[in-house]
Amino acid sequence: MRRPVIAGNWKCNLTSREAVALVQQLKASLDRPTVDVVVCPPFTALAAVASQLTNTSIALGAQDLFWEPQGAFTGEVSAPMLADLGCRYCIIGHSERRQSFGETDDRVHKKLRAALQHGLTPIVCVGETLKEREANRTFEVVRRQVQGALHGLSAKEVGALILAYEPVWAIGTGRNATPAQAQEAQAFIRRLLKDGWGAPVAEAVRIQYGGSVNASNALELLQQPDVDGALVGGASLNAEAFTAIVKSAAEAKLVTR
Repeated sequence: MRRPVIAGNWKCNLTSREAVALVQQLKASLDRPTVDVVVCPPFTALAAVASQLTNTSIALGAQDLFWEPQGAFTGEVSAPMLADLGCRYCIIGHSERRQSFGETDDRVHKKLRAALQHGLTPIVCVGETLKEREANRTFEVVRRQVQGALHGLSAKEVGALILAYEPVWAIGTGRNATPAQAQEAQAFIRRLLKDGWGAPVAEAVRIQYGGSVNASNALELLQQPDVDGALVGGASLNAEAFTAIVKSAAEAKLVTR
Protein backbone atom coordinates (compact mmCIF):
# COMPACT_ATOMS: atom_id res chain seq x y z
CA MET A 1 0.00 0.00 0.00
CA ARG A 2 1.49 3.32 -1.09
CA ARG A 3 1.33 6.00 1.61
CA PRO A 4 -0.91 8.89 0.49
CA VAL A 5 0.72 12.30 0.10
CA ILE A 6 -1.24 15.56 0.12
CA ALA A 7 0.67 18.70 -0.87
CA GLY A 8 -0.66 22.24 -0.69
CA ASN A 9 0.64 24.58 -3.39
CA TRP A 10 0.07 28.09 -2.05
CA LYS A 11 1.30 29.62 -5.34
CA CYS A 12 1.84 33.42 -5.30
CA ASN A 13 -0.24 33.97 -2.18
CA LEU A 14 0.28 34.94 1.46
CA THR A 15 2.77 37.19 3.19
CA SER A 16 5.01 35.61 5.81
CA ARG A 17 2.62 36.65 8.57
CA GLU A 18 -0.38 35.20 6.71
CA ALA A 19 1.53 31.99 5.97
CA VAL A 20 2.41 31.53 9.64
CA ALA A 21 -1.23 32.06 10.63
CA LEU A 22 -2.35 29.39 8.15
CA VAL A 23 0.22 26.82 9.22
CA GLN A 24 -0.66 27.38 12.87
CA GLN A 25 -4.26 26.48 12.03
CA LEU A 26 -3.08 23.39 10.16
CA LYS A 27 -0.91 22.26 13.07
CA ALA A 28 -3.91 22.45 15.35
CA SER A 29 -6.12 20.35 13.07
CA LEU A 30 -3.77 17.84 11.41
CA ASP A 31 -2.51 14.75 13.11
CA ARG A 32 -2.61 12.11 10.40
CA PRO A 33 0.36 9.74 10.63
CA THR A 34 -1.05 7.58 7.79
CA VAL A 35 -0.83 10.51 5.34
CA ASP A 36 2.21 12.56 4.32
CA VAL A 37 1.32 16.26 4.40
CA VAL A 38 3.38 18.93 2.62
CA VAL A 39 2.91 22.70 2.45
CA CYS A 40 4.58 24.73 -0.30
CA PRO A 41 4.61 28.45 0.52
CA PRO A 42 6.12 31.13 -1.72
CA PHE A 43 9.88 31.58 -1.37
CA THR A 44 9.45 34.67 0.82
CA ALA A 45 7.55 32.70 3.48
CA LEU A 46 9.63 29.50 3.54
CA ALA A 47 11.81 30.47 6.51
CA ALA A 48 8.87 31.71 8.58
CA VAL A 49 6.84 28.56 7.90
CA ALA A 50 9.85 26.32 8.54
CA SER A 51 10.15 27.79 12.03
CA GLN A 52 6.58 26.67 12.75
CA LEU A 53 6.99 23.08 11.54
CA THR A 54 9.60 21.86 14.01
CA ASN A 55 8.45 18.67 15.74
CA THR A 56 5.37 18.36 13.53
CA SER A 57 4.43 15.79 10.91
CA ILE A 58 3.92 18.52 8.27
CA ALA A 59 6.79 18.79 5.77
CA LEU A 60 7.99 21.89 3.95
CA GLY A 61 8.18 22.12 0.17
CA ALA A 62 9.12 24.75 -2.40
CA GLN A 63 7.26 25.63 -5.57
CA ASP A 64 10.25 25.64 -7.91
CA LEU A 65 14.04 25.68 -8.01
CA PHE A 66 16.93 26.44 -10.35
CA TRP A 67 19.14 23.60 -11.57
CA GLU A 68 22.53 25.15 -10.78
CA PRO A 69 23.67 25.12 -7.14
CA GLN A 70 24.98 28.71 -7.24
CA GLY A 71 26.26 31.39 -9.58
CA ALA A 72 25.31 34.50 -11.53
CA PHE A 73 21.62 33.66 -11.92
CA THR A 74 19.78 36.74 -10.71
CA GLY A 75 16.41 36.00 -9.15
CA GLU A 76 16.86 32.23 -8.95
CA VAL A 77 16.79 29.94 -5.91
CA SER A 78 18.85 26.75 -5.84
CA ALA A 79 18.30 23.31 -4.35
CA PRO A 80 21.01 23.73 -1.67
CA MET A 81 19.37 26.99 -0.57
CA LEU A 82 16.01 25.26 -0.23
CA ALA A 83 17.50 22.32 1.66
CA ASP A 84 19.24 24.79 3.97
CA LEU A 85 15.84 26.29 4.84
CA GLY A 86 14.46 22.88 5.75
CA CYS A 87 12.63 22.02 2.54
CA ARG A 88 12.13 18.31 1.93
CA TYR A 89 10.04 18.54 -1.25
CA CYS A 90 9.94 20.70 -4.38
CA ILE A 91 7.26 21.05 -7.06
CA ILE A 92 8.83 20.86 -10.52
CA GLY A 93 7.25 21.49 -13.93
CA HIS A 94 3.91 22.83 -12.75
CA SER A 95 1.71 23.71 -15.71
CA GLU A 96 1.76 27.38 -14.71
CA ARG A 97 5.55 27.29 -14.97
CA ARG A 98 5.29 25.57 -18.34
CA GLN A 99 2.68 27.96 -19.71
CA SER A 100 3.66 31.31 -18.22
CA PHE A 101 7.43 30.95 -17.91
CA GLY A 102 8.40 28.74 -20.83
CA GLU A 103 9.34 25.68 -18.80
CA THR A 104 10.40 22.91 -21.18
CA ASP A 105 10.75 19.17 -20.62
CA ASP A 106 14.53 19.66 -20.70
CA ARG A 107 14.41 22.27 -17.94
CA VAL A 108 12.13 20.05 -15.90
CA HIS A 109 14.70 17.28 -16.26
CA LYS A 110 17.55 19.52 -15.10
CA LYS A 111 15.57 20.73 -12.09
CA LEU A 112 14.57 17.18 -11.22
CA ARG A 113 18.19 16.05 -11.21
CA ALA A 114 19.21 19.02 -9.05
CA ALA A 115 16.49 18.25 -6.52
CA LEU A 116 17.51 14.60 -6.25
CA GLN A 117 21.19 15.51 -5.97
CA HIS A 118 20.50 17.68 -2.94
CA GLY A 119 18.12 15.38 -1.11
CA LEU A 120 14.82 16.98 -2.08
CA THR A 121 11.85 14.86 -3.12
CA PRO A 122 10.63 16.21 -6.47
CA ILE A 123 6.90 16.46 -7.18
CA VAL A 124 7.02 16.33 -10.99
CA CYS A 125 3.92 17.66 -12.72
CA VAL A 126 2.57 16.45 -16.06
CA GLY A 127 -0.72 16.98 -17.84
CA GLU A 128 -2.50 18.00 -21.02
CA THR A 129 -4.36 21.15 -22.06
CA LEU A 130 -8.04 21.14 -22.96
CA LYS A 131 -7.14 21.44 -26.65
CA GLU A 132 -4.87 18.41 -26.39
CA ARG A 133 -7.50 16.35 -24.55
CA GLU A 134 -10.17 17.22 -27.11
CA ALA A 135 -7.76 16.16 -29.86
CA ASN A 136 -7.31 12.78 -28.10
CA ARG A 137 -3.65 13.55 -27.43
CA THR A 138 -3.68 13.09 -23.64
CA PHE A 139 -1.55 9.95 -23.62
CA GLU A 140 0.84 11.35 -26.23
CA VAL A 141 1.44 14.52 -24.21
CA VAL A 142 1.75 12.74 -20.87
CA ARG A 143 4.16 10.19 -22.36
CA ARG A 144 6.37 12.97 -23.76
CA GLN A 145 6.42 14.86 -20.47
CA VAL A 146 7.11 11.80 -18.30
CA GLN A 147 9.85 10.50 -20.57
CA GLY A 148 11.29 14.00 -21.07
CA ALA A 149 11.54 14.58 -17.33
CA LEU A 150 12.75 11.14 -16.28
CA HIS A 151 15.03 10.05 -19.14
CA GLY A 152 18.41 8.77 -18.00
CA LEU A 153 17.38 8.33 -14.38
CA SER A 154 18.12 5.10 -12.57
CA ALA A 155 15.40 2.96 -11.03
CA LYS A 156 16.53 4.16 -7.60
CA GLU A 157 16.20 7.81 -8.64
CA VAL A 158 12.76 7.32 -10.16
CA GLY A 159 11.67 5.49 -7.03
CA ALA A 160 12.58 8.56 -4.96
CA LEU A 161 10.23 10.99 -6.71
CA ILE A 162 6.51 11.77 -6.81
CA LEU A 163 4.55 12.38 -10.00
CA ALA A 164 1.51 14.62 -10.17
CA TYR A 165 -1.01 14.30 -12.99
CA GLU A 166 -2.59 17.73 -13.37
CA PRO A 167 -4.77 18.25 -16.44
CA VAL A 168 -4.23 21.90 -17.31
CA TRP A 169 -7.91 22.38 -18.12
CA ALA A 170 -8.81 21.53 -14.51
CA ILE A 171 -6.37 23.84 -12.71
CA GLY A 172 -8.03 26.82 -11.11
CA THR A 173 -11.13 26.38 -13.24
CA GLY A 174 -13.37 24.59 -10.77
CA ARG A 175 -13.65 21.80 -13.35
CA ASN A 176 -11.85 18.74 -12.09
CA ALA A 177 -11.24 15.51 -13.95
CA THR A 178 -13.74 12.82 -13.13
CA PRO A 179 -12.45 9.98 -10.96
CA ALA A 180 -12.49 7.75 -14.05
CA GLN A 181 -10.47 10.27 -16.09
CA ALA A 182 -7.92 10.68 -13.31
CA GLN A 183 -7.60 6.93 -12.86
CA GLU A 184 -7.19 6.32 -16.59
CA ALA A 185 -4.38 8.86 -16.93
CA GLN A 186 -2.61 7.80 -13.76
CA ALA A 187 -2.79 4.12 -14.62
CA PHE A 188 -1.20 5.05 -17.96
CA ILE A 189 1.61 6.86 -16.13
CA ARG A 190 2.19 3.80 -13.96
CA ARG A 191 2.44 1.64 -17.10
CA LEU A 192 5.06 4.05 -18.48
CA LEU A 193 7.04 3.62 -15.27
CA LYS A 194 6.73 -0.14 -15.47
CA ASP A 195 7.91 -0.19 -19.08
CA GLY A 196 10.84 2.10 -18.34
CA TRP A 197 12.00 1.11 -14.87
CA GLY A 198 10.27 -2.15 -13.92
CA ALA A 199 7.26 -3.27 -11.95
CA PRO A 200 8.70 -2.74 -8.44
CA VAL A 201 9.46 0.92 -9.19
CA ALA A 202 6.09 1.47 -10.86
CA GLU A 203 4.27 0.01 -7.88
CA ALA A 204 6.26 2.10 -5.42
CA VAL A 205 6.05 5.54 -7.04
CA ARG A 206 3.25 7.74 -5.74
CA ILE A 207 1.15 9.59 -8.31
CA GLN A 208 -0.92 12.55 -7.15
CA TYR A 209 -3.89 14.12 -8.87
CA GLY A 210 -4.00 17.91 -9.17
CA GLY A 211 -6.68 20.16 -10.57
CA SER A 212 -9.53 21.81 -8.63
CA VAL A 213 -9.31 19.31 -5.78
CA ASN A 214 -11.55 20.34 -2.91
CA ALA A 215 -13.18 18.95 0.21
CA SER A 216 -16.23 17.81 -1.77
CA ASN A 217 -14.54 15.80 -4.53
CA ALA A 218 -11.35 14.59 -2.81
CA LEU A 219 -12.66 11.33 -1.36
CA GLU A 220 -13.98 9.95 -4.65
CA LEU A 221 -10.80 10.89 -6.49
CA LEU A 222 -8.55 9.44 -3.81
CA GLN A 223 -10.42 6.15 -3.77
CA GLN A 224 -9.11 5.39 -7.27
CA PRO A 225 -6.41 2.70 -7.14
CA ASP A 226 -3.72 4.73 -8.93
CA VAL A 227 -4.45 8.06 -7.20
CA ASP A 228 -2.02 8.19 -4.29
CA GLY A 229 -2.68 11.71 -3.13
CA ALA A 230 -3.40 15.22 -4.30
CA LEU A 231 -1.56 18.39 -5.27
CA VAL A 232 -3.98 20.99 -3.95
CA GLY A 233 -4.09 24.60 -5.12
CA GLY A 234 -6.75 27.05 -3.98
CA ALA A 235 -8.25 24.78 -1.33
CA SER A 236 -4.87 24.55 0.42
CA LEU A 237 -5.20 28.22 1.41
CA ASN A 238 -8.13 27.32 3.65
CA ALA A 239 -7.17 25.30 6.73
CA GLU A 240 -10.58 23.67 7.08
CA ALA A 241 -10.76 22.62 3.43
CA PHE A 242 -7.16 21.35 3.33
CA THR A 243 -7.65 19.38 6.55
CA ALA A 244 -10.77 17.79 5.08
CA ILE A 245 -8.79 16.68 2.01
CA VAL A 246 -6.08 15.12 4.20
CA LYS A 247 -8.73 13.27 6.18
CA SER A 248 -10.29 12.09 2.92
CA ALA A 249 -6.94 10.64 1.88
CA ALA A 250 -6.69 8.65 5.09
CA GLU A 251 -10.26 7.44 4.75
CA ALA A 252 -9.96 6.54 1.07
CA LYS A 253 -6.96 4.30 1.54
CA LEU A 254 -8.51 2.56 4.54
CA VAL A 255 -11.58 1.80 2.44
CA THR A 256 -9.56 0.46 -0.49
CA ARG A 257 -7.30 -1.86 1.50
